[in-house]
Amino acid sequence: MRLTRSTDIALRVLMLTAVQDEQSTVDELATALGVPRNHLAKVVQRLAHSGLLLTVRGRAGGLRIAPEALEWSVGQLVRDFEGDDEVIDCEEPPCPLRGACRLRGALRRAHAAFLAELDAVSLRSLVQKPTGPLLHQLAVPSR
Repeated sequence: MRLTRSTDIALRVLMLTAVQDEQSTVDELATALGVPRNHLAKVVQRLAHSGLLLTVRGRAGGLRIAPEALEWSVGQLVRDFEGDDEVIDCEEPPCPLRGACRLRGALRRAHAAFLAELDAVSLRSLVQKPTGPLLHQLAVPSR
């Protein structure tokens, strides 16, 4: 399974904001992560809607990770961004092999195993050593 760019950016935003002491802006994060600002802004909006980021509007505004976000698993985040749909769609257009196909079951089991593996990884664990110190180097400098 391949994750979308939005899921990739979401993971990186959460990891980076988890190690920052102060809030940062969308522009600062886009620069630090080397991703397009507009795409990052859409991801930040989704993360805020999910309660994983806290945002403050205005001149002194910015965003920071919600404390409870660190308890989320990577699997939860992937489901939130990617959905829990099957890897392939055997219904549209209807596959003539549906009644006798063994591939669909194998792909379902593989998808479930993929998500189960990611369920075992917390966002908190992603920012521990050796990644944490590297994230501190990427962290947005204080304003």
